[in-house]
Amino acid sequence: MADRIHRFDALDNFRDYGDYATAAGRRVVPGRLFRSAHQARVSDADLDRLGAFGIGTIVDLRRPGERRDQPSRRPVGWAGQVLESDLGSDGEAPHITFLKTSDLTVDAGRTFMTGVYRQLPFEASHLDLFARYFRALGEADGAVLIHCAAGKDRTGMLAALTHHLLGVHRDDMIADYLLTNTAVDLDRVAPRVAKQLQDLTGRVAAHDAVVAFLGVEPVYLETALAEIETRHGSIDGYLEEALGVDTALRDRIGERLSA
Repeated sequence: MADRIHRFDALDNFRDYGDYATAAGRRVVPGRLFRSAHQARVSDADLDRLGAFGIGTIVDLRRPGERRDQPSRRPVGWAGQVLESDLGSDGEAPHITFLKTSDLTVDAGRTFMTGVYRQLPFEASHLDLFARYFRALGEADGAVLIHCAAGKDRTGMLAALTHHLLGVHRDDMIADYLLTNTAVDLDRVAPRVAKQLQDLTGRVAAHDAVVAFLGVEPVYLETALAEIETRHGSIDGYLEEALGVDTALRDRIGERLSA
């Protein structure tokens, strides 16, 4: 699994989420589906390397304020399409509010994240971008890169939906989601983030609380999928009813992305 991770100077959590077996006895094509954190701090060398992946579409799942505060850098001459949304709130991000006002403990972080995932698939901006992303998978040429800020929650949700649509086994879906915990090297990053949190909130967070907040756990994704099934009967029902992914589009995506 770790060979999916591509290391950059200042682009975190970049990896290929293709190349999985599907229920139809086929395999998701590698080198067509990529996910990452934001690209605001990438080096020139990172941009050169990024340009070599043949990315034709970038889906930026961040809020307008996030994009404004940390504008993305693109490879020189890049002429692909960027999908982003101005729907939803442009106020303070929920996780910032949580960090400023709640107990910085492992249990509090898990409770917060579970609540986030329960609502994540149904936010207006996500419904908009998820739907346009799937249309792009069926129509656009070149590889696709999806990202949010850290590349773990919004990005992880969309990657999981993609895996479901393509017939990737649930175990592989969860394993790919959890690969964030390896790609980010949580123990190494946690002290720096703890310092940033202290500067932001004036409070000291325990190391294990920071690690828990930076990482992902199966229960987060499973909570989102269970809520989808409660509201729409199934993940397939959500894809069709909420995102407009009908049979024709599903078939087109499958033909383009599996072999």
